[in-house]
Amino acid sequence: MALAHVASLRSEDPYRKVGAAALDFDNRVIGTAYNGLAPGVDAPVGFWDDREGRQKFMLHAEVNLCSLFRRGEAKLVASTTMPCTACMQTLCAYGIKEIYYRDVYQASDAPEIAELYGVKLERVADYPLSMAQL
Repeated sequence: MALAHVASLRSEDPYRKVGAAALDFDNRVIGTAYNGLAPGVDAPVGFWDDREGRQKFMLHAEVNLCSLFRRGEAKLVASTTMPCTACMQTLCAYGIKEIYYRDVYQASDAPEIAELYGVKLERVADYPLSMAQL
């Protein structure tokens, strides 16, 4: 969770900073990501000022994270915010079996999706945690 938090600090979004981190089956970090524009895309002047207008262009931290590994390579994802419905669907498609988050996102169907797919979805308010606690 601490790595996800640090990743969130890289987001250019002045309103919402979300970070995520993935571990493989040997508990090695295989990626960190944050919400923002696609790599190599520079925001035009004034882009960050229009919160509503820019939302359709923003890539969520979990989507950016999944672009860093192949399906079945990651065991666990930690995110600073509960995945939205679409991100939860994406994480399930990538075969993630454990998802930890810090902040609740009320508009998400993640708990229901996690239940159907047999994914452990757990809120972690206190971190960092040792691997023995996970």
